[in-house]
Amino acid sequence: MTVKVEVIEGGIPHDKIMIAGLLSSLVCIYLTYLNAITQTEMFAFFGGIAAVAALIWGSNTIKILCSYGIGTGVPSAGMIAFGSGVIAMLFATKFGILAPIVALILAAVIGAILGYLANNVLNMKIPAMLRALTEMSVVGALTIMGFAALMTGGFTFADLTTGTMSLFGIALPTYQSTFIAGGAIAVVFLLGAIAIQHPFNACLGPGWTQDRMLTLTAECGFLSMIAGAIMSFALIGVGSAILSLVVALIGWVFTYKQYFALRSAMPRPG
Repeated sequence: MTVKVEVIEGGIPHDKIMIAGLLSSLVCIYLTYLNAITQTEMFAFFGGIAAVAALIWGSNTIKILCSYGIGTGVPSAGMIAFGSGVIAMLFATKFGILAPIVALILAAVIGAILGYLANNVLNMKIPAMLRALTEMSVVGALTIMGFAALMTGGFTFADLTTGTMSLFGIALPTYQSTFIAGGAIAVVFLLGAIAIQHPFNACLGPGWTQDRMLTLTAECGFLSMIAGAIMSFALIGVGSAILSLVVALIGWVFTYKQYFALRSAMPRPG
């Protein structure tokens, strides 16, 4: 049995959303590398935008998977996406500037293995399972890497594990107040998982439209970006953190208004 996943009840074909989400996320993650080139942290906000782009793609993937009547599996789908994604992301950080590409490839391999096990070992036999779990694993890896870059200004292992502290005016390395040692990675895991799970459940029903669901996903993504930007005050410079927070607030206000405009346009019963 095969299934066409290009179009879901009209709207933008899924393949276009996947390509746009993948390329946008990768480009924005790499734009945070401008921090290393310019020796600043002002480009950290691109990491949050990368995460939002990946989440929009992932939300549409969840809709495809749950079109097979497993709507109650949305939370588990989101958790497996980020559970497998965080493995790929952490391993990939050791590869320096190649980290986003390595994370993408490794996450796709892990997701494909999980999809195969779900269909052929657990006997779920869902046609879209293999592709959906492959995509969502990549989404999880890119989202966590994006938020990591937002909060630390970079995506390499050193960026995530090493910080600085001032002692008598001398900058010294510290390992406690960092993205991983400080536990921020656990918060980012949940921020991403909730943002990818909620929109489909919230928009589910006979009045479902793709644009409304994806707009809500963007809003949830920017809301998570706000939380990440606030946490970044502990890890990067104040000016850079404020810039990230302003970008996140602008994105959230815009998508919030757009979502409720679409919601108001829904036909009313009777």
